[in-house]
Amino acid sequence: MDNKYKTITELNNYIKLLLDSNSNLNLVYLKGEISNFKSHTRGHLYFTLKDENSRLAAVMFAGNTKSLQFKPEDGMNVLVTGRVSAYPASGSYQIYVQDMQLDGIGNLYIEFEKLKEKLLKEGLFNKEHKKPIPRFPERIGVVTADTGAAVRDIMSTIKRRYPLCEVVLFPTLVQGEFAAPNIVKQIEVADTYGCDVLIVGRGGGSIEDLWAFNEEIVARAIYNANTPIISAVGHEPDFTIADFVADLRAPTPTGAAEMAVPTISDINNLINQYKLRLNKNIKTLINTKFIELHSLKNSFILKNPMSLYEMKEQKLDKLIDNLNRNINVILDNKKHNLEISLNKVKLISPINIINNNQNKIREIITNINNMIDKKLNNTRHNLEYLINTLKLVNPLNILSNGYSLVKYNDKVIKSSKELKENDEINIKLYDGEVVGIVKEIK
Repeated sequence: MDNKYKTITELNNYIKLLLDSNSNLNLVYLKGEISNFKSHTRGHLYFTLKDENSRLAAVMFAGNTKSLQFKPEDGMNVLVTGRVSAYPASGSYQIYVQDMQLDGIGNLYIEFEKLKEKLLKEGLFNKEHKKPIPRFPERIGVVTADTGAAVRDIMSTIKRRYPLCEVVLFPTLVQGEFAAPNIVKQIEVADTYGCDVLIVGRGGGSIEDLWAFNEEIVARAIYNANTPIISAVGHEPDFTIADFVADLRAPTPTGAAEMAVPTISDINNLINQYKLRLNKNIKTLINTKFIELHSLKNSFILKNPMSLYEMKEQKLDKLIDNLNRNINVILDNKKHNLEISLNKVKLISPINIINNNQNKIREIITNINNMIDKKLNNTRHNLEYLINTLKLVNPLNILSNGYSLVKYNDKVIKSSKELKENDEINIKLYDGEVVGIVKEIK
């Protein structure tokens, strides 16, 4: 085989070596939009970076994804750092991403979504907090820049459609570092001017230009205002946090002016409708009253006025009967209550109480006597038992059987060894005592 022919693998490996040895490709900085994003189960990220005209394959291994501060998605604009090399297996080159951050607009988008979710959970977007926009305002406040197309469109639209309305401008910064606090201040001032409705907004621009209306302090100022607020920020596709919090969102500043006031033709049509309704109501009222008058003229009462008196007489008789009946019922109730009270008095009279207490005393005395008799009988039986017991153990009873008790010096003698001759002893017999002298001891 001719050695001048190389394999595909050899060529791809050679190209990879060339790319890897190029110091300009070892560390590159790119910006682009993510597409075809895929997160592998092992933690690696595969996606494509693209701009208006070109695209580049990209891979970010799991070890580098730990430093990510966001979750990559299709459509995000990002800034990546990495090295460019070839992947021999497919014969394509790609960037191996070491670090990835959101592009400026992407960071603003994340801040927007975080604040939107926070205020949504707090209920600032709920419909029940939306105040109705008055149909015919007398004074409208406009919080916007005092120069530019927005203020001119609002003023001209209101003047053309509803010249009866007073318009008060509260000029504010609508872009830049100090725009948000300035907008808040002007909303708070306008809220004290007795306006029927406020229009808060500005003309179109980039997301950075409109960002003041995505600030939390502006959203809370709109929510806390007592005056109904129409938001008019940017063009129709543009949505800001202020649009979600406002009582009504207009697609443009001109649209806000149109929502805030009716047209002269609308007013004329409404007046004509009121005239038709008023005429109809008056005719209906006249017809109703005419029917009532005709009914009264032909009524039986007017033709027979005495019948009215007769009816009243009958009604009076019924009232008198009811009154008498009620009086009798009341008297019967009072009489019954009196009898009950007298019976109660009898039950608590002193004589009855004394008699009842005497009977109780007699009963108590009888119970006491019975208890005394029972106690005496029990005591008598116990005494007889003790006497019999004492008799059984009494030594004198033993002496009655012919036994005697010998003592010497008041000591009971139990053995002959305790005596000697000529000792004087006392002999206790059943019916008395004798004295003896010991003569012989055996």
